[in-house]
Amino acid sequence: MCDCADCLTASTLDNPRRRLLLGAAGLAAFGATGWAETAYAEVPSNDIGGEEALKRLLAGNARYAANKPNMRDFSAGRAARVKTQKPIAAILSCSDSRVAPELAFDQNPGDVFIVRVAGNFVNDDGLASFEYAAKFLNVPLIVVLGHNNCGAVDATVKVLKENAELPGHLPELVNAIKPAVERASQGEPKNLLAAAIAENVRLAVQRLQSAQPVLKSMVEQKKLMVAGGAYDLATGKVTLV
Repeated sequence: MCDCADCLTASTLDNPRRRLLLGAAGLAAFGATGWAETAYAEVPSNDIGGEEALKRLLAGNARYAANKPNMRDFSAGRAARVKTQKPIAAILSCSDSRVAPELAFDQNPGDVFIVRVAGNFVNDDGLASFEYAAKFLNVPLIVVLGHNNCGAVDATVKVLKENAELPGHLPELVNAIKPAVERASQGEPKNLLAAAIAENVRLAVQRLQSAQPVLKSMVEQKKLMVAGGAYDLATGKVTLV
């Protein structure tokens, strides 16, 4: 069998199996060199300030929406993260399966600390989690992330406008979102659901900014920034609210 370069090239191009094996070998070689270089001995610092953290998230979202996320090795830095975590932001997200903050902001493992609850409202458990993130993980930024067509907010609208009845513990969820729907209704918007979703984000931001004794003092001291945004399910874009 001829092993000259010309014959090898020709036979490889004509053989799908050989092309597949060659491609796999190339990826393995890249993984052993290119991706390995992204591993780090220490977790990168999150001492960057809230404004810079928000810029990083929005830049990542722009990559995600354009379908051009950073190529990454998810095992890189795993050993370093055993000892500590230094997320650049904490995110209050809806539990909706279509919303994945790590992907939407194109961040690495360990970059975002996430609390999820249907309707992305602030309850006591979530508040304690954010206090932990701010006080002990030193996150410079908290983002409240709502999204369009939110089922939890829509359910609350139906309960208030149509007297719908919900089973189990769902009435407790409705009670938490109810103030946002009521406030949005005062403006008589054309799209009450969209207005209520935005208002729900704003109320959560306000509660986090004013939460004592931990978060309020950190916000006043400029150690912590709280922002709100809305994720569009169709485009993947996050718009600040």
